[in-house]
Amino acid sequence: MTICVVGHSNPDTDSVMSSIALAALLNAQGKAATACMQNTADALNPESKMLLERFGLAAPELLTDAAGKEIALVDFSDLAQGPANLASATVVTIVDHHKIGDVTTNNPILFRAEPVGCTGTVLNKMYKEAGIAIPQNIARGMLAAILSDTVNFKSPTCTDDDKAAVAELKKVADVADTDGLFMDMLKAKSSVAGVPIKDLLFRDFKDFDMKGNKVGVGQLELATVDQVAEIREDLIKAMKEVKAEGRHSVLLMLTDVVKEGTDLVVISDDPALIEKAFNGKLQGTSMWVDGMMSRKKQTIPNLQKAFGC
Repeated sequence: MTICVVGHSNPDTDSVMSSIALAALLNAQGKAATACMQNTADALNPESKMLLERFGLAAPELLTDAAGKEIALVDFSDLAQGPANLASATVVTIVDHHKIGDVTTNNPILFRAEPVGCTGTVLNKMYKEAGIAIPQNIARGMLAAILSDTVNFKSPTCTDDDKAAVAELKKVADVADTDGLFMDMLKAKSSVAGVPIKDLLFRDFKDFDMKGNKVGVGQLELATVDQVAEIREDLIKAMKEVKAEGRHSVLLMLTDVVKEGTDLVVISDDPALIEKAFNGKLQGTSMWVDGMMSRKKQTIPNLQKAFGC
């Protein structure tokens, strides 16, 4: 049976590139594997689309139902972030860099989760340990994923391992100007013109269980927050609609990569709880959080503490 390698819902560049990289590694080890994702290629975020085209990589195949399949997970291990019927699939491998989620298995599997800034960093180690050369176009994708997830090393999630992986992958990828690559990625990632509002909200959006409360957190990485000034009210309206679907809170991180901080937009049943989580004061529906760059390391842990998780 072919192993379907899939990342989380609303896949970002790390999720997309890691599914491609792990599938290639498994195939090189004699295990039939296919890179998959939970969105259609048309629905990918503009950064991922641009990179796939630039590096000549085929978009992963669409996978919406995991029932009866052998599955390898990359960049997540939470049932809520997986395809339908993930609980009834046979999960055979997990490679991740987040907290351990609620996926369970009936048999021992390869489960590799490391406290680094990107799944691509973990996969770089796995290729080296297996003694398998990384194809150049896949190395380029992995390199871009690390730059994206660590915000060109500015994110607090970035580690020395991520920097070492970039240094190694640069040689294989034959990419000398990583700063130039990152700026091209940022231009694509932060593009908002003509994009439907709901698509912007869900461009990088994840739901979390906070002690029985469903909390959705999205993030838009921008060159400047002013990019969304004209559509801000439309974003807030969309957030209210998404919250009405059964969420306690919906947060949208408008992250200014240049200023290195986030304009945190909040729609919540308990705004005071959110204020407490970030030791700030909402002005209307938002507050500026200086230095906030990472949802994984700076936003979710604060929310979990505030909710008593």
